[in-house]
Amino acid sequence: MSRRKDRTAYPLLLPTWLVLGIFFLVPLALMLAVSFAERGTYGGIRPIADLGEYVRSGAFLGNYARSLGAIYLKIGWRSLWMAVLTTVFCLVVSFPIAYYLAILAPRRWKGLLLGLVVVPFWTSFLVRTYAWMFILRTEGLINLVLMGTGLLDHPLEMLYTQTAVMIGLVYGELPFMILPLYASLEKLDRSLLEAASDLGAGSRQSFWRVTVPLSLPGIVAGIVLVFIPSLGQFVVSDLLGGARSMLLGNLIQNQFAVARNKPFGSALAFEMTAAVLLLLVAYAVYARRRGGEELL
Repeated sequence: MSRRKDRTAYPLLLPTWLVLGIFFLVPLALMLAVSFAERGTYGGIRPIADLGEYVRSGAFLGNYARSLGAIYLKIGWRSLWMAVLTTVFCLVVSFPIAYYLAILAPRRWKGLLLGLVVVPFWTSFLVRTYAWMFILRTEGLINLVLMGTGLLDHPLEMLYTQTAVMIGLVYGELPFMILPLYASLEKLDRSLLEAASDLGAGSRQSFWRVTVPLSLPGIVAGIVLVFIPSLGQFVVSDLLGGARSMLLGNLIQNQFAVARNKPFGSALAFEMTAAVLLLLVAYAVYARRRGGEELL
């Protein structure tokens, strides 16, 4: 009986699979196929005269071998640690905010405060990044205030640095950490905190032994939502970091737009996609081990 019900559900799932196939699986397969090719003399893809010899010689893996070069590994390492650092900063900043919104904030103010969290989504991310350029440049707001108050004699060089890129990344990804944490903390059973207090636990022990473990689904969801976009980000590093802070996203974009090397850009993009998919698989395994609990 259950198998018959499962079969009747297949037609209902067909539109979903079609959308995923057309807009995700097919482009992914095309990108994988292009990554095994070679760049033509004037861009594009070079025709392969002998496909069998091309495969036997291992030349089809040339783009992936090139991606293991020192300069590309350095860019990948920079992208990785900046994404990790962005995730850590977002978690440290977001947890107190989400905790206040979910537990301490008066009920009549919760709607307004949550609205302020999502207000940045009302404006284009590109426009908000340009705004940070005006704030961080030598004639920007921060330097004007510091020099106007006499704290500085000359402006600080903040724009086109890794610090500026980090500020932009944390600012852009912060709401994606706050909202899952708030959703998780808002479902927290307050009676558990009272029980911990009755059993002699202090505020610090209650926080680490009750609040943090119960908010772990929101923490994991926030980490996934922040780490993945930060790893492939290229707008922030391009505008706030310039040529000094190239990340994987910038490298991939340059291969398609500037170098016109689609095979190598496809190889880099597929490697990053595979890394992201592995992270999502790990997330799904974690969700299943928690008994199917939804983390978002």
